[in-house]
Amino acid sequence: MMKKVLGMGNALTDILLQIDTDEVLNELKLPKGSMQLIDEAKLAEIRGAVAIEKSVMATGGSASNTINGITKLGVAAGFFGKIGKDEIGTFFMNDTLANGVEPLLQYSELPSGNCTVLVSADGERTLCTYLGAAAELTPGDITESLFEGYSIFHIEGYLVQNHELIRKAVQLAKKAGLLVSVDLASYNVVEANLDFLKEMIAEYVDIVFANEEEARAFTGMEPQEALIHIADRCDIAVVKIGKEGSYVKSGDVVHTISPYLAKSIDTTGAGDLYAAGFLYALALGWPLDVCGRIGSLVSSKVVEVLGAKMTQEVWDEIKKDIQSFIA
Repeated sequence: MMKKVLGMGNALTDILLQIDTDEVLNELKLPKGSMQLIDEAKLAEIRGAVAIEKSVMATGGSASNTINGITKLGVAAGFFGKIGKDEIGTFFMNDTLANGVEPLLQYSELPSGNCTVLVSADGERTLCTYLGAAAELTPGDITESLFEGYSIFHIEGYLVQNHELIRKAVQLAKKAGLLVSVDLASYNVVEANLDFLKEMIAEYVDIVFANEEEARAFTGMEPQEALIHIADRCDIAVVKIGKEGSYVKSGDVVHTISPYLAKSIDTTGAGDLYAAGFLYALALGWPLDVCGRIGSLVSSKVVEVLGAKMTQEVWDEIKKDIQSFIA
């Protein structure tokens, strides 16, 4: 039976901009490849340093990207987050509906959250996040009814800074019988919340997604050792190693997932869409090696476009390729 997936995360609209040189990152004191939470003053400083008129706008946020990908592949999914009563909030709501996602969105008096994504020439992205309304989610917003009808609950790591919110959400999800999935999201977020993450994963989490840097921040180890360490604390561990592919471990079984060749122009959403492909296949009950292969396939396609959104033609091509995996 097909499972239904619920995502919870920061409801953000991405403002994507390619930069010619990383010098602007140095000038703005932004570590390349990191995610920085910024205030309105820093947002204004960034807007003054880059050609914002050349930007592309798209709904974003890690869990939102994953959930959008899952629905594009053909599994039902919903997204829970908070937006402002403004143009960006309206844009987020309309795009969520257009992607076939059930919008479990609440409203705040704060402006909607947005993320300025500075894309370097090598495709690496530096995220500058103004949370605004997105950060207004509270434990009081989480109720048992939120999880009705869902089988998998996916959380983005960027939310773990709100410890009480995450703790209540995972407790109620497990009480409702859902599998809990977490994407570690960013190495600096992992470093800042390490003890809480270790406690939460050991107690409540079934599936952990991490890239090489996040796995190192969580374990202090290189990918293959980190995989073993993480898998000792949850049912399914996934460690992605970029162009080298990924590893999936459950119990005593390790799957080495080969990468797909891609002409990368922007890595925005690569991890989010890997999770989308993986959870889509898991929701259909497919083997873990197939889950990893589909995750790898979807992520290889999204790095060939600017941002985390792909055309319907690309999704149709992906779905056609997936049929060969299960033929």
